[in-house]
Amino acid sequence: MFVDRVLIELRAGKGGDGCSSMRREKYVPRGGPDGGDGGDGASIVLEAKVGVNSLAAYANQRLFRANKGQPGQGSLRHGKKGRDQKLLVPPGTTVIDADQHFVIKDMKHHGEQFVIAKGGKGGRGNAHFKSSVNRSPRECTPGEEGETRFVILELKSIADVGFIGKPNAGKSTLLSHITSARPEIADYPFTTKHPNLGIVELSGERSFVAADIPGLIEGASEGVGLGHEFLRHVERAGLLVHLVEPFPVDQTDPIENYRAIRTELQEYDPSLAERDQIVVVSKSEMEGSSEIQKALQEEIGETVYLLSAIQGDGIGELLEEIMRRVEVRREQLIAAGEQVVVGRESSREPVKSSKKKRLPPHLHGPTAALSNEMQAKDFELEPEIDPSHGETK
Repeated sequence: MFVDRVLIELRAGKGGDGCSSMRREKYVPRGGPDGGDGGDGASIVLEAKVGVNSLAAYANQRLFRANKGQPGQGSLRHGKKGRDQKLLVPPGTTVIDADQHFVIKDMKHHGEQFVIAKGGKGGRGNAHFKSSVNRSPRECTPGEEGETRFVILELKSIADVGFIGKPNAGKSTLLSHITSARPEIADYPFTTKHPNLGIVELSGERSFVAADIPGLIEGASEGVGLGHEFLRHVERAGLLVHLVEPFPVDQTDPIENYRAIRTELQEYDPSLAERDQIVVVSKSEMEGSSEIQKALQEEIGETVYLLSAIQGDGIGELLEEIMRRVEVRREQLIAAGEQVVVGRESSREPVKSSKKKRLPPHLHGPTAALSNEMQAKDFELEPEIDPSHGETK
């Protein structure tokens, strides 16, 4: 299940109460106060981790409560601190305050973490209040309450390239041919119901992350269809690949379809309409696709690519152009001092385990070379050497 927006309640742990205690022990005439402090309550920490792909873990559980600190005890024994509770979210998660609707934190990078709800401080025991004037204090303080926050977690997929277009334009088919992702594909509109991400690996170490966005229709920026829920997933994509179906099933004009999608992007976020884009006419195996390509080139005044994902025509040329533009954008981000985001687990180097795998007894030692063809009787015994005389026996 893909979940990209949840409302959750976070309650940090309460601090432990301080202890009021007096030392009463034989042969110790001046025991005095010995109440220990309470332990601090546990905090709730959010951490962005590569490999966590959605917010499904928070779909059914809306309340997260951290452990409280333990109270102090006599003999100056302090209470145990609560262990912080860590909640993992995908990179690209925006944390929004549910009451004031302001962005608390935008977690873009792997390993980024911060305390979203701080635990309460532990109370003080009566030993803290001892002074030259007050030799036998009885007062102690209770632990502080932990923070309680209502937050909205909103996922905006981190991808270098976003595939957009009308339903059934061939976005999922293209993604399945150039990556290992396996989105649902069928011959009817709205097959894709949530964004799909995949890594495109070219020659050498060149690669980029592509996202297949559910099909957009007119009115998507106002909540019509599925586009309103998932348009935010293209906000982080530095490059948009706009796929246009040459002969739509609903008999609509492909040029008008292109204009409609551009209008929806403009109305949702004006910066999306100004984003770098590549226009592609998909399903070029259909007759008349080249005429649609020429008409689109006259419409936008830029090169329009012709593509057939099923036959594999035009894929190599398109990927090289996408990779070139992605590398240019990455250089611009690095020059501006920003960190290039790594958004998927497979794009990171695997961690090599230092622990050696233990072999079973028959695969190491004297019996390792034995087999059906090589029996023990076939081995020639080496002459033994007497260590005292250096002579063979």
